[in-house]
Amino acid sequence: MRPETAIVEIHRKYRVYTEYYANKAATKTIILVNGSLATTTSFAQTVRYLQPHFNVVLYDQPYAGRSQLHNFHGEPIRKEDEAEILLALIEHFDANHVVAFSWGSASTLLALAQRPRRIEKAVIGSFAARISEPMRDYIKAALICISEGDRLNVARLINNTIGKHLPPLFKRFNYRHISSLAEREYQQLHFHISDAFAQDTTDCYKACAAAIDIPLLFINGEWDEYTTADDARLFAEHARHCQFRTIEKTGHYLDMEHKDAWLATQQALLGFLTPVAVSTQREECADVGRSAALCSPYRQIAT
Repeated sequence: MRPETAIVEIHRKYRVYTEYYANKAATKTIILVNGSLATTTSFAQTVRYLQPHFNVVLYDQPYAGRSQLHNFHGEPIRKEDEAEILLALIEHFDANHVVAFSWGSASTLLALAQRPRRIEKAVIGSFAARISEPMRDYIKAALICISEGDRLNVARLINNTIGKHLPPLFKRFNYRHISSLAEREYQQLHFHISDAFAQDTTDCYKACAAAIDIPLLFINGEWDEYTTADDARLFAEHARHCQFRTIEKTGHYLDMEHKDAWLATQQALLGFLTPVAVSTQREECADVGRSAALCSPYRQIAT
């Protein structure tokens, strides 16, 4: 499953690396929005269950992954800039759905509040309508580590907090990735979490939710104390058409954490975006003639 790759120019300002996973039978296209400083590889598990039903688009922000070499790096990029990039990519790829994760949900809500004409549904993962106390403590500690230039402790902090339920292999990958970021990427991370800590930030996202007129699915992990399911449900007071799903025995990283979480997240997304597809999938996985391996998300893990 190899994607078509391209560099897409956005408003003559940014050049964004993209991956397009085509499905000749699909009638809809879905675009995935990364969390802070993550790259297209973070959605490797997600693509496996979405691509059989959609054309799937992934991309790296201008400051991350394979977009970095193609951009001038001056001031950190704001969430408003990320929203403009997303809106441009939605038009470029004729996308119908959006799935956002963690910090990527901030720019996604801003973009959706502008009511892009093509988008029909959106999924907001591991995001909440307020900053919990554990998240507040995590942000404070991260700001100190980044300010001191302590790359190793930044990586350890992330693995020991929002990443604590990741499997060991993913933790090792995460540690290598975070501890080897370029200085400008740490500046961007500092900017992101400082922005998230702003007093009026959550009011901004609630206002965005109130302006969105398409169905939204908020999905959170049962064990995620940083963006809790209860705090996500506060969006119900503002969003017009919203649903909520809690993935049991799972933390912040949802489908990356273990097989059951992968299956539950898969069913939640497909059940919301295309109910017929998830019904068919359940029947196939229940077929006694199939081996358990065929229904396992970990049979072909990308390295």
